[in-house]
Amino acid sequence: MRRLSKNIEGFPPVEAFVARQCQRCFDLPSRLVSLLALIALSACGGGNSTSELTPESAAVQGVPSDITPAGTVPGPSPFISFVELYGKSIANVAGVEFTIAPKPGSVSKPVDVFYSIAALQARGYVYSSESTIKMPVYGLYAGYANQVSLRLVFQDGTAHTVPVTITTPAYDDPTGIYSKPKINVARPPGSALGFDFFAMKSGLGSPVVVDTDAEIRWVVPSTKGSLSTALQNDQFVIGDGSKPIVHLLRLDGSETSVPVMTTTFTDFHHNIDHGKVGLLAEFDALVGGVKNVESNVAEINDSGLILNHWDLGAIISAYMSSQGDDPTKFVRPGSDWFHNNATTYDPRDDSIIVSSRENFLIKLDYQTGNIIWIFGDPTKYWYTFPSLRAKAMLLANGGLYPVGQHAVSITSQGYTMVFNDGDGSADQPAGQSPGISRTYSAVSAYTFDSASMTATDVFDFDYGQTIYSPVCSSAYEAQSQSILVDYAVAANATETRMVGLNAAHDVVFDFQYVTVPCDTSWNAIPMPFDNMSIDF
Repeated sequence: MRRLSKNIEGFPPVEAFVARQCQRCFDLPSRLVSLLALIALSACGGGNSTSELTPESAAVQGVPSDITPAGTVPGPSPFISFVELYGKSIANVAGVEFTIAPKPGSVSKPVDVFYSIAALQARGYVYSSESTIKMPVYGLYAGYANQVSLRLVFQDGTAHTVPVTITTPAYDDPTGIYSKPKINVARPPGSALGFDFFAMKSGLGSPVVVDTDAEIRWVVPSTKGSLSTALQNDQFVIGDGSKPIVHLLRLDGSETSVPVMTTTFTDFHHNIDHGKVGLLAEFDALVGGVKNVESNVAEINDSGLILNHWDLGAIISAYMSSQGDDPTKFVRPGSDWFHNNATTYDPRDDSIIVSSRENFLIKLDYQTGNIIWIFGDPTKYWYTFPSLRAKAMLLANGGLYPVGQHAVSITSQGYTMVFNDGDGSADQPAGQSPGISRTYSAVSAYTFDSASMTATDVFDFDYGQTIYSPVCSSAYEAQSQSILVDYAVAANATETRMVGLNAAHDVVFDFQYVTVPCDTSWNAIPMPFDNMSIDF
C-alpha cells in the first residue's frame, strides 16, 4: 500500500505516524485516516501536542542530537548512495524517510521514500550492536550536491530530521542515449500530472528511471537487458531472455537471481505484469520436443514458484474441438501463431486478459482458463472459425479495434486500455488475412457488455495521427488518470518518444531519444519515486 501523502504532515508527529500506519493497514481515504488517528491518540491520552520531546521521552527515544550521520558510502552508480546514521536511540527507530530536494527550476516532485525499520532490518541495513543504520538513498542527481533530508520516526511517533548533503560524480552514459534527450515539449511549471518519474525497460542494460524534467535519476551498470521487468516494492523483477531465471535488482543496486521452478519453460519474453497474487509472465516452452512460441502465461512469485499457468494453445484447442472446429488449422506449435506480449488481471470478475499481437485480446477465467470473450480485428484469420467467432466482442459504436496491440491494462475507471500499434499480423498461414494496418498508433480504451457481446471504444489518443510505432511500445495509467505513453519505434524505428498525458489527454511533456529498435525503451511504466513506502 502507498504511504499517506504529504497532506498529513501538518499534524504533530504522533498523529502523522499513527495516520500513516492506519492507511498502510486499511488503505483508507486520507480524511478518515486522519480522524481515526486522532481518535486513537485521544483514547491513549496522546491527543495533545506531542511534537515536543519531554525529558522523560528524550531519555527513551533519544534527543535530536543523539543520532547523527557518520558518513556516506557511494553506491554502484552516481544515483545511489548510503548514509550511515549512528546513535544509541537507533534501537527506538520505527522507520526512516528520505527526501531529495529537486534542483532549482525543476518541475518534478522531490524523491520521497519511507522504509519501516522491519524493511531495513530485512535488507541488512540495521546494525543493532553498533547502533547504526546504513540507509540507502536513491534517485539522486548525478554530478550534483544533493540536499537530502532523513526523517527518523521513533516508536512513540516523535521524529527527528537529519539534513545531509550528498555530492555525486557525473554520470558517463555508456549508451550515449538516455543522457541526451531531445525535449520536444518541456513539462510546464505547475502542470497537473499524476506522475513525476518513469522507468524505461531497456534492452541495453538495467531499467532507466527518468524524471519529468528528462533528468536520469536511476540506472546501474548491467550487462543484462531488462525488457521483461516489473517493479515490486523496492526491486525490479527481471525475467531472463535466455533462460528461466528471475533477477531481483533492488533500488540500492544489489542483485540476486533465482530459478523458475519449471521443466518446460525455456525463457522469458515480453512483459511481466502484476497478477492476482504474484506476477504474470510470458514464457516460451518446450513440449514434446516442439517449441511453443510465445503462447504460455504463468503467474509466479519472486522466489520462482509457479502459482498458476495458462497454456493458450491447449486452452484454445480444447475449446475449438468442443465446438466442432479443427484447432490444428489455428493453433500451430512451432510457429509464432499467438505472440503473447502482455497479460493483466481483472479483479472484477477474477479473470486475466491476454494480449495476442497476432490475433486479439482474449479474456480467460482465472481459475478454470475458460474463454470468456475475444476482442480483435474481425477481418483477421481467427474470425473465420465459428467457435472463435461465437466468443467475439464487436464494436458497437465504431472506433478502433486493437491491432498489433501491446501493454493491456485495467484503468482506474475500469476501462481495458492498450497501446494500439496498428500493425497487421505477421505470421498467418499463407493466403489468410493479416487484417487491417493503420499508418498511425493510438492509445485505446474500451468497455465491454457481455449481454450484448459488444465493446465500446471509450477514447483514442492518436497524437493527431502523427506517430506510428508498429511494434513494442506501451501506455499505462498513473495517478489522477494521467497516462505515460511510450512510442518505442517511432519515425521508422529511429527514435523513441516518451509522452506524458494529463487526465484530459493533453500532452504535458514529450521527450525524444535515439532508438536501438525496441531496446531503448521497449515498454515504460510510471515510477512512484515521489511517494514510496517500503514496509516489509
